Amino acid sequence: MDQQSAQDTGGGKDREHFIPVRKIDIIEALIVHGALGAERDKFRQLCEQLAAIEHYEYHVQLARLHNDYFYFAPESTAHARAGVATLKRAYRNLIEGLTEVLHDANFIEVPREEIERAQREDSIVRLKITAPLDNYREVRFFRRGHHQETVLVSSWYGLRKRERQFKVYDDVMMIVTVKEGAPAPENGKKKRQKSKLRPGAVLLKYFHNIAGADLNALYPDVKVVMGWRDQLMLGVPALIGGVPILLKLASTVTVLFLIAGFYLGFSSSVRDEEWAGALAALSGLGALGGFAVTQWMKFQRQTLLHQKTIADNIYYRNVNNNAGVFDTLIGEAEEQESKEAFLAYYFLLEPNGISTHADLDVHIETWLKKTFGVDVDFEGHDALSELERHGILTRDGDQLTVLPLDKALERLDRAWNSFFPAIAAK
Repeated sequence: MDQQSAQDTGGGKDREHFIPVRKIDIIEALIVHGALGAERDKFRQLCEQLAAIEHYEYHVQLARLHNDYFYFAPESTAHARAGVATLKRAYRNLIEGLTEVLHDANFIEVPREEIERAQREDSIVRLKITAPLDNYREVRFFRRGHHQETVLVSSWYGLRKRERQFKVYDDVMMIVTVKEGAPAPENGKKKRQKSKLRPGAVLLKYFHNIAGADLNALYPDVKVVMGWRDQLMLGVPALIGGVPILLKLASTVTVLFLIAGFYLGFSSSVRDEEWAGALAALSGLGALGGFAVTQWMKFQRQTLLHQKTIADNIYYRNVNNNAGVFDTLIGEAEEQESKEAFLAYYFLLEPNGISTHADLDVHIETWLKKTFGVDVDFEGHDALSELERHGILTRDGDQLTVLPLDKALERLDRAWNSFFPAIAAK
């Protein structure tokens, strides 16, 4: 399948909380905005201190995630030495902690209906795929950011090409929990496919730029199933080439039984023409065997081509796996939370008449669209709670007020020193 992609970076109608702008770019743009005057360096310092506090607090959360995942890593054997209560508690803490970090990083969980719908739709990876869903205890997908891609799709073996648009997610996170044991198949039902993953393991995968219709291709142990086109391409030539060989063999195979009877003592003699027929039958059997091997090699080649298509379109877009995912997600969560806090503090500090949560959200959304061209559904609840927790924001009903920079820096100094009381006391 030939593909030619063109990315449409427009935000579209489905706005998200995700801010696709670098933290440093937001700080510089706020400074250029001009409301700080001579206090620009103090604002930079405030941003650095807020980011440092976020980093320290998320570092603690990162350690918890690693500790809980210790029992569920696919290559780990620690689960064998842990009790049932320990495993249940660690699994609950792992999923809750991971979901919280994904929320902070502005990921959205993909609903089950959307996943099932994707399995029925045409996708960029135009292959029939099956996954052993019965092997999984739980499967969850989270997405963040999206854009439209126009893909040139080939059909009729490359003779016809047409453009199609696909919704592509910028970031996709997949959580798969493997079942502990394989139940016996019920009567009349197909035996469950054996998973390559350890029973009870939790598989974590982070992908970049995955089409919504290709989510089913991300499952572990996924298998490519030959579609009807492939079956025709392999089956019709096999039928056309194999039938004549079988017809020729049918007329000579009886001679082989006569020769076998002669060697086994059931027949006293064999005529010369029967020897010639036997040789012809053996030649035919050799030709049939060679034909079967050729068709099998064609089948294997087609399977490898399909696996390569999946690798090119899916697994080369894999960002991180298992325990390595935590560091990536924690960094993303820090980045998003810090940017939200910077924006909330700045526009409440600026003398612009904004003093309520609703007005603040609308003002920041407008500024982001005007400054960076991104259409974001800004949600400042977490940022306001963070600023309030550090004592640099106060509420009076719906009215919000932040401390000036000097006093805010003092409060943040105290918050930082509280992490290391022994050092601060010296």
